[in-house]
Amino acid sequence: MAVTEEKKPRTRLIAGPGILLVWLYGVMVVGAVSRSAYQIATEFDRAPLAYTLSALAGVVYGFITYTLVRGGETARRAARVCCAVELAGVLTVGTWTLIEPSAFPDATVWSDYGMGYLFIPVLLPVSALYWLRGSRQQAAAG
Repeated sequence: MAVTEEKKPRTRLIAGPGILLVWLYGVMVVGAVSRSAYQIATEFDRAPLAYTLSALAGVVYGFITYTLVRGGETARRAARVCCAVELAGVLTVGTWTLIEPSAFPDATVWSDYGMGYLFIPVLLPVSALYWLRGSRQQAAAG
């Protein structure tokens, strides 16, 4: 006879301002995935690196959205790692597009630190990391 442990309920990550984060990440998923899918399908040979990076950004946004909605400590850790990867990607690609613009014949979601998306790609991971840190402290206190 196996002894089953009682499962702890997942800590919600999307209460309060977290709902806005989920909404913004959802918008970015739609924007990045639809744009890159169209570009890959119609003109991939023009700027394969840019379109592949935009598709990758869409996948990262989708995973972060999923983890925020899922909730729980494992999801929080996964979201933090993905947000850090996203921020590193935005900073790397943003700097790369400024230093060597010829490497990107067309813009990516992360080009010029997300200027084409109102700088949301650089602000979103910073906001999400701050939110995840604060919500963890709140969960630990409560």
